Amino acid sequence: MPRKTLHLVTDTDDDRPIFVAGTFNSWSVAKEAYRLLPSGQPNEYSVDVDLPEGTDRVEYKYTRGGWEAVELGPYGASTFNHTRFVAEDWSVPDLVVTWANKGLNYRDELLPKIEVLSEKFEIPTLIRTRRIAALLPHDYYETDKHYPVLYLQDGQNLLEEHAPYGSWGVDKRLASMAAKGQGDLIVIAIDHAADKRVSEFTPSFNTRLGKGDGRGFVDFLVKHLKPYVDQQFRTLTGPEHTGVGGSSMGGLLSIYAGILYPRVYERLMIFSPSLWVTPKIPFHLMKMSDKFRGKIYLYGGEAESKTMVSNMRRFRRELEKQTESDQVDFRVEVDEHGQHNEARWGVEFPKAVEWLFFNS
Repeated sequence: MPRKTLHLVTDTDDDRPIFVAGTFNSWSVAKEAYRLLPSGQPNEYSVDVDLPEGTDRVEYKYTRGGWEAVELGPYGASTFNHTRFVAEDWSVPDLVVTWANKGLNYRDELLPKIEVLSEKFEIPTLIRTRRIAALLPHDYYETDKHYPVLYLQDGQNLLEEHAPYGSWGVDKRLASMAAKGQGDLIVIAIDHAADKRVSEFTPSFNTRLGKGDGRGFVDFLVKHLKPYVDQQFRTLTGPEHTGVGGSSMGGLLSIYAGILYPRVYERLMIFSPSLWVTPKIPFHLMKMSDKFRGKIYLYGGEAESKTMVSNMRRFRRELEKQTESDQVDFRVEVDEHGQHNEARWGVEFPKAVEWLFFNS
């Protein structure tokens, strides 16, 4: 098993440990065996990496302990993976300019209050249960305010520090926003269905993945979960104050929810939607007697796939054809280096919240 040494030069104004994750360790983050240590040279760190037999090329990225703390390029932009061939000279160090979340300062007292609605909230439309949590503004119980509500998919990846695919860090981002007088809203984090996630997030018409359970899930959100949330908390219940969102398949599901229930949602937060599943959304099958009107925030990265950005733009054109376009406000954000991961979606979250809910 060949062994190579990676060298990294980066700033030292950050006390978080540095790890490498790549094709040689199944992209595992925060593994002690892949932690970089000072090499003895100024601002330089290194780690020995064992490569599987037969490896001729590797890809990797550095993190400060998770995808929410991944390396970034100049001006905080996303970067492509590092690539090295085993036969080449590895003595030249990589350079990392800055790191995600380095500047994400927040005060603990501004963190949202997290209340688990239930570990097994019943989904009668699918005969399943799910953990669902509410993130309430830090001063929720000290005021009599009513708040807009954002329903987000993939709850496991919104908060948990060591989630398998990283975390958006929504709680910390809301605390950071609160320090600036922003982000006064309730977030409902809905766990995904694990091995049934793809089916649950797939629309219930013919797609490349067949017919999914999406209709049953979006019906649950509107007919069971939203009434419960509105009863339990001080919410602004109108569609102009109600949003639904998610990333990847969760983004596709949220598009479906917004189109099926335009009188419920007028705020859609759509990150890197899996539109490849249904290249041409059959709007006519949805009996769009009520047309969507409101705001849609679309984000995608050009490094995610060859079709991510083009599919997003095609979706925008198609929806505008089917709706009264002067009543739909789109914001499309594209990161030329953006990759398909929770860390990048977390960075986009505050910008999307501000535009969707607090910019008139």
